[in-house]
Amino acid sequence: MEMSAAGGLLSTYSICSNAAGIAGNLFAFVLFVSPIPTFRRIIRNKSTEQFSGLPYIYALLNCLICLWYGTPIVSPGIILVFTVNSVGAVFQLAYILIFIVYAERTKKLEMLGLLLGVFAAFAAVVSISICLFQPPNRQTFVGYLSVVSLISMFASPLFIINLVIRTRSVEYMPFYLSLATFLMSLSFFAYGMFKQDPFISVPNGIGGVLGVIQLVLYWRYSRSNEEPTRSLLESNA
Repeated sequence: MEMSAAGGLLSTYSICSNAAGIAGNLFAFVLFVSPIPTFRRIIRNKSTEQFSGLPYIYALLNCLICLWYGTPIVSPGIILVFTVNSVGAVFQLAYILIFIVYAERTKKLEMLGLLLGVFAAFAAVVSISICLFQPPNRQTFVGYLSVVSLISMFASPLFIINLVIRTRSVEYMPFYLSLATFLMSLSFFAYGMFKQDPFISVPNGIGGVLGVIQLVLYWRYSRSNEEPTRSLLESNA
């Protein structure tokens, strides 16, 4: 009887863990497809204009490192980390290749150099982790790298938060993008907690906090932007 109850509890725990990971994959997919309008514009105009390719370079490196962390040879049992970052790496690589095709010669060479640098860095991480570390220490080594990589990605939300506060406008912080970021971070925070993996839960916990800040700022400044319009309408009524 006790064994049956324990098995049922374990099954429920596993279901909740997988549900959190799958939800994180779905919300991450929303983020991966969000740059599509930008690249449609680039293809339509046959020019990268003033757009920067650096965010996609950073995102590709982050996806590759986290992808490697999620492989069974490094961290058994967290395949959903592998799947989400595999999909993310494909999207980021596609964006970079489109950017290279339509960029000016100088930008094209710069992006090619950075792309080769990303592949070289990833190859070095894979080689070092396999040759110098055995399974327990290998997970720790790659885990710390993934945490540093993920936290460095939070520079973008911090920049957006600063921009919103400075301009008192949410023009450059789309609501649904902020919501998807928050929900993805929350889902993978839960997944990391279920898996008892601080290398997943800690950075995504930080991402969740930043997501909450973005949503609060959106609520605060979108309301303040509406007030003058409402007052003007009322005065003309």
